[in-house]
Amino acid sequence: MSSPLGSLAANGALTAQRTRRPMTVPDFMAAKRQGVRLTVLTAYDYTMAKLLDDAGVDAILVGDSLGMVVQGEPHSLRVTLDEMIYHTRLAARGTRNSLLIADMPFMSYQVSPEQALASAGRLVKEGGAQAVKLEGGRRSVAAIEAILRADIPVMGHVGLTPQSVHRLGGFRVQRDAANLLEDALAIEKAGAFALVVECVPADLAEKIRTAVKIPTIGIGAGTGCDGQVLVTHDMLGLFTDLKPRFVKQFASVGPAITQAVEQYCLEVREGRFPAAEHSFR
Repeated sequence: MSSPLGSLAANGALTAQRTRRPMTVPDFMAAKRQGVRLTVLTAYDYTMAKLLDDAGVDAILVGDSLGMVVQGEPHSLRVTLDEMIYHTRLAARGTRNSLLIADMPFMSYQVSPEQALASAGRLVKEGGAQAVKLEGGRRSVAAIEAILRADIPVMGHVGLTPQSVHRLGGFRVQRDAANLLEDALAIEKAGAFALVVECVPADLAEKIRTAVKIPTIGIGAGTGCDGQVLVTHDMLGLFTDLKPRFVKQFASVGPAITQAVEQYCLEVREGRFPAAEHSFR
């Protein structure tokens, strides 16, 4: 049986989709030992999840970034657990081979370990997630340990933690090396299977990667991580309200959609659509 970590370059994404087997948490962890860089992108519905899965992405993150790119909020703090469950369920329907990870939204795990376990359980049972992600270092250890006692895999998240936007004074690069290293080591010791490292200098991200045995997934952390994650709406040019320096736009889908809609409106108004071939007899 073929590995889910194989390169997509030789035969293309569709061939890889037909031959690869589903990514699991042990596979994800093994990638670091094998020297294979991991790919993660976000999805919030069936259609996008299916497109990403077909393309061969290793993991799909149902991120609370949906608060910004789907709901139009200035941050992710208003996203509810019920909303995360709903969007995770939609993405799960389109996911066959990618590992499906759901974000735990603000105030769904901070109150107590018991609350964290209950919230994670709902994301798995009702949403169909295969793993959950939560923010914070040492302060989140008790929550991680509680969730893991129910055999629910947990991904950690250090550096710029968007749910801490008010305390941090905005979306800022995090440079406290000693603090971030302690947080990363604490997350690993608690049992997390991977760690998102967001908006830290590249040399510090490399130090974190070297310090822990679990895969580090970078976003705005340079090349010194074991994999990368981006918000799909950013990398496709669908969301332009915020343009982080670390985002590479791999396509300009947003302008293409605008152009297509303009053409549709023009043809309807001029009576050119629908034409005979679009009508029933």
